[in-house]
Amino acid sequence: MRMTKSLEGYMKGVNLGGWLSQCNHTKERYDTFITKEDFAVIASWKCDHVRIPVDYNVFMKKDGTFIPEGFKYIDNAVSWCKEYGLNMVLDIHKTVGFHFDPSENEVGFFANPDYQQIFKHMWKELAHRYGNLGNSVIFELLNEVTSPSFNETWNRVAVETIAEIRKIAPNVKILFAGYWNGSIDSVKDLVPPPDENVVYNFHCYSPLIFTHQAAPWMAGMPTDNYHVPYPVTYDDENVQRGKPAYEIMCIPWPKGTLEEDFESAWANGMSHAEKYGSPLYCGEYGVIDLADPKSTLAWYKSIHAAFKKMNIGHALWSYKSMNFGISDEHYKDILKGILELD
Repeated sequence: MRMTKSLEGYMKGVNLGGWLSQCNHTKERYDTFITKEDFAVIASWKCDHVRIPVDYNVFMKKDGTFIPEGFKYIDNAVSWCKEYGLNMVLDIHKTVGFHFDPSENEVGFFANPDYQQIFKHMWKELAHRYGNLGNSVIFELLNEVTSPSFNETWNRVAVETIAEIRKIAPNVKILFAGYWNGSIDSVKDLVPPPDENVVYNFHCYSPLIFTHQAAPWMAGMPTDNYHVPYPVTYDDENVQRGKPAYEIMCIPWPKGTLEEDFESAWANGMSHAEKYGSPLYCGEYGVIDLADPKSTLAWYKSIHAAFKKMNIGHALWSYKSMNFGISDEHYKDILKGILELD
């Protein structure tokens, strides 16, 4: 049985998506979408951490000039985590020149040295502010690098950025993921961790034909009366109807159910992490609110069994709204079952 080192303090978490990222960037949104009371709820769920996606616009202009008042929202999160005994992943979800969603119109990061310099400048400031809080805060360099063509540049920029962070915060843990939106299949193409506090991470929504079924933003995905059950049966009529989208969206998945496929599908990423003694962390996983709740719970049971077997820390996507919010009405009958999983 494969097993990585534990990422202590980050074994069971929840994302606060839509608060400081993937949102209309307004003060009202920042002040009301997530509040102190939400941190209390998450702590009551026996989680040990939250992952907080943050877009650069919250605290920085496109030219790299900082917006001092924007940092107060991260400061609040740090304070509320401390009050309720939670740790925190600080995830840069959008940087100048890059976002995984093309509709954000952030392009050019991997070809533009100026954008890369702003990225390092941003992380140096974050390191000054949050890099010496012990294990209570982990840095995640950048969310969901997309194309494999970015791999060489991304490895270089990541290593250079880590070196800048280390001048300020020598011991803070740093998460580092690969292309294909942070797929575990790309972990094998990441450079060796520059030091023992750099941790490989990945996202898992496999198979997307189930977890993102009928999602209107997915290219080629049918939306009319489109339902896929879990366990996924690949000869199911609806799965076949969505096959073009499946082929667009993800690496071909073994033709079975995830009950048996997770461990084998994650083997390369596991081997790479083991080779360098790195823990492995899954920063996002979840099921769209268009899926059948019973199938959704079955999928969660499968992936959590794999997490437990392979000692992988994880943060569920997401706390509320965002089409995946487990505190929303759609999930009310299965929430208890999800929260009982390790």
